[in-house]
Amino acid sequence: MKKKNGLSDRTSDIILVAITAIVLIIVAYPLYYVLIASVSDPYDVYAGKTFLLPSQFTLKGYSAVFADPKIFSGFFNSVKYTVIGTIFSVALLYITAYPMAQKDLPGRKFFSIFFLITMYFGGGLIPTFLVVKDTGLIDNIWALFLPGGVAVGNMIIVRNYFQNSIPHELIEASEIDGCSKLRTFLSIVIPLSKPILAVMVVFSMVAYWNDWFTAMIYLTAEKAPLPLVLRNILIKSSASANQAATISGGYAELQKVTELIKFSSIIVAAAPMLVIYPFVQKYFEKGFMAGAVKG
Repeated sequence: MKKKNGLSDRTSDIILVAITAIVLIIVAYPLYYVLIASVSDPYDVYAGKTFLLPSQFTLKGYSAVFADPKIFSGFFNSVKYTVIGTIFSVALLYITAYPMAQKDLPGRKFFSIFFLITMYFGGGLIPTFLVVKDTGLIDNIWALFLPGGVAVGNMIIVRNYFQNSIPHELIEASEIDGCSKLRTFLSIVIPLSKPILAVMVVFSMVAYWNDWFTAMIYLTAEKAPLPLVLRNILIKSSASANQAATISGGYAELQKVTELIKFSSIIVAAAPMLVIYPFVQKYFEKGFMAGAVKG
């Protein structure tokens, strides 16, 4: 069937599929390249011999990464920090965004400006460190969560979702029927906001899973998360390669292992998030689309 003033439906579908495939390749290929580079000879990688397939297959990079006993403790630390941090941050987002979505909130404009200011101005690293130190949170996992518990940008997204996607008449009807504000929030608002909840969960999970800098500042080595452990493994490998520079043949081999560790670390750090994402993809897409057009 042809349209009167345009392409046929079949032609349009083919064009859209082609564009989507091109975008998919552009987005997915860098990760695929890192994957094949992590099991290839580094010299072949830099020579451009691993465009599509691995060259001189090797698992030395992964062996070096998993040979460090701290890798497993770092993994469990990252899981713990990600779970606690995600629950804490999402709870604060909801607690903050829902009142801000109410037009009759006293001082709503003041609080909106207050939150927006924090997006553009901050104390910086040293003042934040001093605050964390004075509150006794050094070497405490809550130092990872409390200073940045509320991501203002995410809070604004959730607030807009509440305003545009949950009818205010429904809230009023529940209160007329005798529901308290807390029960309305728990029984109506949260169940109706699962799409945006999934989006915020994914955002928070990725942020906490990849956060190594905060842990490096505030936590000891025993409490280091996986990204920080991988970073330390890479630093030690680079240092070993530099020390072996004066030994005949030693530097080249250690340098190859160091390059393999770089690629392997990326895959090891990214794999858990890549596994989890497909399970929340449906809600993730709905959360982005819902409220995009004000109803």
